[in-house]
Amino acid sequence: MKFLVNMPQHRTDADFLPLRPMTAEDVAAVMALEARAYPFPWTAAIFLDCLKHGHSGWVYEQEGLLQGYAMMMFVLDEMHLLNLCIAPECQGQGLGSRLLKTLERIARTAKAETCFLEVRQSNFSAIRLYLNTGFNEVGIRKGYYPTEFGREDAMVMAKTLF
Repeated sequence: MKFLVNMPQHRTDADFLPLRPMTAEDVAAVMALEARAYPFPWTAAIFLDCLKHGHSGWVYEQEGLLQGYAMMMFVLDEMHLLNLCIAPECQGQGLGSRLLKTLERIARTAKAETCFLEVRQSNFSAIRLYLNTGFNEVGIRKGYYPTEFGREDAMVMAKTLF
């Protein structure tokens, strides 16, 4: 099931970012950013598969440059945040928080009541972002993420959207 939510390109509300839907044509730029941001990036095939199966992908551009993106999956009244990324050189400027708030607005429009996500236990900046925006730890997925020397657990987090 595909949820498309029209987000205006120009917003005056500083808490939200002007996003546009991700397309297959965006995947090369998304991959370039993904490779710079993560030691174990998704592949282009994963992004293309998400788009093919109707997941909700969004990109944030500033002056024609990709600054961030996200991929979400909706199931019934739940939104699962699959991937969220801000360009490394733009991190620490509040864009992650604004992107997350914008995604939550999209999820509410799609009638999602809860948002779930996984985050590496070693990703302290992402954990801080999620805690500061109202997420709580609800579980652990053992060995969820690859590492250089094995596997790392994921913290499962959730937030009520209404």
